[in-house]
Amino acid sequence: MSPPANISFARGAPSLDIVAVDDLRAAAERAFSEDPGGAFSYGTSAGYGPLVSWIAGRHGVEPEQVIATNGSMQADAFLFQLLVEPGDVVVVEAPSYDRTLLSLRGLGAELLAIPLQTDGIDVDALEQALDAGARPKLAHIIPNFHNPAGCTLSLEKRHRLIELAERHDFVLFEDDPYVELRFEGESLPTMLELGGAGGKVVYASSFSKTVCPGIRVGYLVGPAGIIADCRRIATGTYISPGMVSQAIVAEFCRSGAINRSIGMVKKALHERRDVLCAALGRDLPDARFVVPEGGYFLWVDLPDHVEVSDLEALARERGVIFVKGTDFLLEGGDSSLRLAYSGVPADQIGEGVGRIAAAYGDLVGTTT
Repeated sequence: MSPPANISFARGAPSLDIVAVDDLRAAAERAFSEDPGGAFSYGTSAGYGPLVSWIAGRHGVEPEQVIATNGSMQADAFLFQLLVEPGDVVVVEAPSYDRTLLSLRGLGAELLAIPLQTDGIDVDALEQALDAGARPKLAHIIPNFHNPAGCTLSLEKRHRLIELAERHDFVLFEDDPYVELRFEGESLPTMLELGGAGGKVVYASSFSKTVCPGIRVGYLVGPAGIIADCRRIATGTYISPGMVSQAIVAEFCRSGAINRSIGMVKKALHERRDVLCAALGRDLPDARFVVPEGGYFLWVDLPDHVEVSDLEALARERGVIFVKGTDFLLEGGDSSLRLAYSGVPADQIGEGVGRIAAAYGDLVGTTT
């Protein structure tokens, strides 16, 4: 068999072979036959009622603390629109999800970038910035299997972030779409769970990573007042989210199909991560990276003299695509890249890394 023409490590999405297509089809049929009125009507800005109730039960909160949206980026946008005004300081991780940076910049936020460590954001650096006078309105944190860095926030740091949010009066936004995709190590409580009655944590997640990307269903959980305000913004934005998608997800969850789907996805991701790490160690020994315990992504640091923008161009010529580190940082990242192993079948990963390594050899050969 000839090797695939193009291999993409660029998109954070599962390949079609690990989407539970049959279970989704069955969930859609049941949703449409059992609740056509709910699935095919506008609904309310809160989202499809049975799904909102399921999410509330999952997180141990009341339904009025939940809004289900058209994907988690829509949930993020509502929260940012509610809380962030031009000139407001927002803490972001460095690196962080590129779309979050673009969204916050578009709102005129002043971004305070705090470096990531192997166990999550550098809380000491954040505390120093706060003690020096920084007054953020919001801190955006990706706690599990970080996009793009692959790291996971330690339990100690989760407690410390909650304490800092309470002491300095800012909202801690826990952006957690990958939480269910742990395939190694010990599961950690969310900051939403740890925050208790403090009311400083707003939590977001998504079914795009556990059901399928095309379903476009995400949600926010938080204090009832904040969620009520987000629901009002949603009403003015689209009246209601897509009830068809949310009805399918509700039935997918209610039936238990989501647990089978998560199990299948985790098994595939585990294998793909192992193959990727082995291939990097074998073919690209200059690569330094944190081995993720779950999720979709692996962040690679190359020697400082390497310009990844040049490597990207050479790799693209060889039919392999990845995302430059500079896309995820306000400054720096010139010698880094993100590899999304989620969408590449295990039997193609070695070929993809081999092509990157060949491009790297060409690049180093021309720069040494």
